Amino acid sequence: MGLWAYSARPLTAPGDKPNVAGPRSAGPDENRFTKVVLAEKLNEPLEMAILPDERVLFIERHGQVQLYSPTTRQVKTIATIPVSTKYKDKEGHETEAEDGLLGVNLDPNFAQNHWVYLYYSPAGPDSKNILTRYELRGDELVLSSKKVLLEVPVQREQCCHTGGSIDWDRNGNLYLSTGDNTSPRATLYAPIDERPGRAPWDAQKSSGNTNDLRGKILRIHPEADGTYTIPEGNLFPKGTPKTRPEIYTMGHRNPYRISVDKHTGYLYWGDVGPDAGEDSVGVGPTAEDEYNQAKKAGNFGWPYFVGNNKAYYDKDFTTGKRGAKFDPAHPVNDSPNNTGLNDLPPAQPAMIWYPAAESKTFPFMGTGGRSAMAGPTYYKDDFKGAKRPFPDYYNGKTFLFEWMRDMILAVSYDAQGNMTNTERFLPSMQFSHPIDMAFGPNGDLYVLEYGTGWFLKNDDSRLVKIEFNAGNRKPSVQVSANQKAGAVPMAVKLSSEGTKDFDGDAMTYQWKIYSRTGGSKAGGQPTTLSEPNPTFTFQKPGQYKAILTVTDAHGLKDSREVDIMAGNQPPTVALEITKGNKSFYFPGEPIAYKVSVSDKEDGTLAASGATPGRILPKQVMVKASYQDEASAQNASEAGHKFSEATYLGAGQVLMEKSDCKACHFTDKKSVGPAFVEVAKRYKSDANAVASLSNKIIKGGGGAWGDAIMTAHPQLGQSDASEIVKYILTLSDKKVASPSLPTQGTYTPDKNEKGNLVLQASYKDKGANGLPAQTSEQVLVLRNPLIPLGTSNSQSKGVTLFKMGTQPYPIVIVMATDTYVQFDKFDLTGVRTMEFAVAVPKAQLIAVGGRIEIHIDSPTGPLLGQTEELLPNESKDPADLFKPSITKVTITPTTGQHDLYFVFKNEKAGKSPLFVPVTVQLSN
Repeated sequence: MGLWAYSARPLTAPGDKPNVAGPRSAGPDENRFTKVVLAEKLNEPLEMAILPDERVLFIERHGQVQLYSPTTRQVKTIATIPVSTKYKDKEGHETEAEDGLLGVNLDPNFAQNHWVYLYYSPAGPDSKNILTRYELRGDELVLSSKKVLLEVPVQREQCCHTGGSIDWDRNGNLYLSTGDNTSPRATLYAPIDERPGRAPWDAQKSSGNTNDLRGKILRIHPEADGTYTIPEGNLFPKGTPKTRPEIYTMGHRNPYRISVDKHTGYLYWGDVGPDAGEDSVGVGPTAEDEYNQAKKAGNFGWPYFVGNNKAYYDKDFTTGKRGAKFDPAHPVNDSPNNTGLNDLPPAQPAMIWYPAAESKTFPFMGTGGRSAMAGPTYYKDDFKGAKRPFPDYYNGKTFLFEWMRDMILAVSYDAQGNMTNTERFLPSMQFSHPIDMAFGPNGDLYVLEYGTGWFLKNDDSRLVKIEFNAGNRKPSVQVSANQKAGAVPMAVKLSSEGTKDFDGDAMTYQWKIYSRTGGSKAGGQPTTLSEPNPTFTFQKPGQYKAILTVTDAHGLKDSREVDIMAGNQPPTVALEITKGNKSFYFPGEPIAYKVSVSDKEDGTLAASGATPGRILPKQVMVKASYQDEASAQNASEAGHKFSEATYLGAGQVLMEKSDCKACHFTDKKSVGPAFVEVAKRYKSDANAVASLSNKIIKGGGGAWGDAIMTAHPQLGQSDASEIVKYILTLSDKKVASPSLPTQGTYTPDKNEKGNLVLQASYKDKGANGLPAQTSEQVLVLRNPLIPLGTSNSQSKGVTLFKMGTQPYPIVIVMATDTYVQFDKFDLTGVRTMEFAVAVPKAQLIAVGGRIEIHIDSPTGPLLGQTEELLPNESKDPADLFKPSITKVTITPTTGQHDLYFVFKNEKAGKSPLFVPVTVQLSN
């Protein structure tokens, strides 16, 4: 084995591993778990330790050591450690960074010695992070007891990546994670800038350096006198030249949260990956985060490899010339910033790896920003006699979590410790950027939530615990009303539909109707009703709440309420296309529309002028926006219901639903610039929408100093454009988005690629002293360029395949007499359909065929068909899937019909036909 005590796993994993996500066949019901908030509005909480008496010691990045008491239910600051949180470059510019008070854990013998370990960036001129030990006496951290066990030299010129997590194994060995201390700002790929003076941009000085403690997970054995010894089994035997014996694993970027399985000794960690949104030929792969497992010491590849050992290419940053692809079996560090060995241990692949877009290998990871972190492994034997131990189902499972995606995973293993299954844990429970997890003595799972934004005291930062209930559960109540607002008298059907008792107990129902302005009677009627689904008539105007309380046979109760407003009828809004196609828009061609509004109290929409008792056109909001398929569909499904998109704008709503707030705020700087500053900078840039939306999707940096935009390939071009359009309006807060006329024409932009969403809404004036009501109508007109992968249904023999970061799946036609179907298309005015179809013979053995256009059914009226589409004989990989274009003139048709594209080739046998990509409708 030579010098390297690495795990004997495959060195390379060029292909995708099998999907290891399986259904929860025997897991406990999610409703048996309850989230209990212990403390909130914390100031950048990072790591915690649960004391034997259930007190919780946790740290905040700016140096505060906090202690939560379950007795007083209060948080007390027991110490403030002087820390450095800023970086200063050679020009003297200071930036807030990730440094500070980073890690905390208790000594395994804490009950006897009361020792607490802290890892932090000490204030002062010396650029270093230190591992220290203190004594905790009662509620006091004795600062005079400080002992420094270990110093990690760092640079404080450029951010980022600190690591800082602490854990222990059963043998009393302490594990400490450290980040690569390298700026990611110069490149979205491998930071290997070897130019003089550029060491902060070269991770070969740290992660790839066998003689440096950064970019590692260290393993030491603390001694009673404040020193440490080196346990057997680390990566480099003590005395090996150009190495540090403390190193257990190397090749890490930012292993921010680690965990050691106390039973197996296996080490787990999440490594937060780089920012590239796509593969780049001759440069490197799409960025990925990693969940890793180390059964033994080893090298995990950074900065030469990512994920399952996907390799980067060497680069001369002086000339820009690209070199050879790095070899995971024989990585070599020849950087002038390297003080260690040139020949490195073989690289080990990650256990789980995933990009910002959907992972074909690990689809359970979802999409979005990435920050992988590792939590504890649960063993029931560790909680004998505990009040609320987790169920046996989780015995031996490791809890991993995702900071950006607010999700927790439970991972199962076979007898050899190999991953066999991964599942979501409590997918319905909401978290706000979980940053640490630990089990307490009573069996509860404690979770520390950092909150929404970086470097802030977030309102949604919390210390919580998750309790498991193995006994009787209270009922789960659902309430609804057939109408929540209207004129009086108003008869309301109250419903308890969906209410259930998870244990099957008999339930009793009690409704109480209160006036929200006081009193327990509503219109002179009784306030208490005992039917599950009663009807109640509100006689007097007012705001009310109807509360349903359900009690099970054991006396456990649950309540829910619904608000009712009697005395103000919501307005009715109608939006109609008065001329032309009602399913599609055609860029550059006007759409005639009309809005109608009626309100029982306000009257109807006036044509013009101020008519008493009537609604003025200027009081009606009409907007047009372009959204991608999913966003447009959500808007359409809202129907007459009020949508915030009408008043806020589609871009603001899309942004609120994304992860933008993790790095940006409207009017103050976070990790990224304030949106107001972005708007001011690009206010006069005609290309801002195109360039910034492209940066949102693909990622990028350099425009705002160190700030890097993480890639968001899951966003479509139209949605990204709407977000940018909204941001650009913030340069002048007084400028409101104008409303369209209530009747007229709207001409779609020739450059838009999304679906056109028309929205009309009216907010009434209120009545009888009651608040205003808002109603809305939404119409969605599709872009006439239609990906066939967005069809509503597909017959057997048609395969949908998700390819890379494409927003829609592609269609592969595997047999003749198959079809894809679209619901209710208005074909009025449509004259031609232009198909883009690939017939890749070399890759797919495709034989070609034709496409028939039918309405109402696969054998319904034939509107037209393509000519025979012949196989592409090219063997050039760049041309294999290049589609050919064929245009069909169709029989004129009016009205809405289900549309079928039927694929034919009677001679195909068992061969695939082709890959139809899009169809373009023209009038």
